[in-house]
Amino acid sequence: MIGHLLKSRKIYDGKILSLRVDDVRLKQGIVARREVIEHPGAVAIVAFKDPRTVVMVRQLRHTVNGWLLEIPAGTLKKNENPVCCAQRELAEETGYEAGKMMRMFSCYVAPGYSNELIHEFVATDLKHVGQCMDPDEFIQTTTVKIGDVASKIEHGKIRDGKSICGLLYVSSRYQTIHKWLMKTKKNGRPVQLKEITTNR
Repeated sequence: MIGHLLKSRKIYDGKILSLRVDDVRLKQGIVARREVIEHPGAVAIVAFKDPRTVVMVRQLRHTVNGWLLEIPAGTLKKNENPVCCAQRELAEETGYEAGKMMRMFSCYVAPGYSNELIHEFVATDLKHVGQCMDPDEFIQTTTVKIGDVASKIEHGKIRDGKSICGLLYVSSRYQTIHKWLMKTKKNGRPVQLKEITTNR
């Protein structure tokens, strides 16, 4: 820990997240107060319907009072494996089951005030099995061409952070990922990007 924790108290304990307030003595001797949102973590999936088309969702978000265009995503259950969570959330939100899934990266969403860590995956070999949304979710499935991603971000059509990270990563590594899209899983587990070599 950076500094010495003097006191920590939980202010709110909700269904998805909790809020605590920490008093921390920093190395300079200053006592600072930190408000921390505790989150179990999440997953997000860039799912390829074909080599140049990704499945996305339009989701009604109360926090921004409107609809957002996002890649499928969801919150981890207690002790849930991120790969299992990604498969579950993809099917629930889009109705597609992935035959192949690969981890891309993990990143903190907003480390200034939250410990939420999101694990991003790329998926392919999609099979439609039907949506199974929660009763309080309002989701519409759509598709986007990977070549249109940058323009949609620039023009404010895609404004969700996790989606921008995942889509731009896929765009920047497209040749590598495209090779993987043609491969089969190794030993029944997701293949890591580092396991794929590219001709340079």
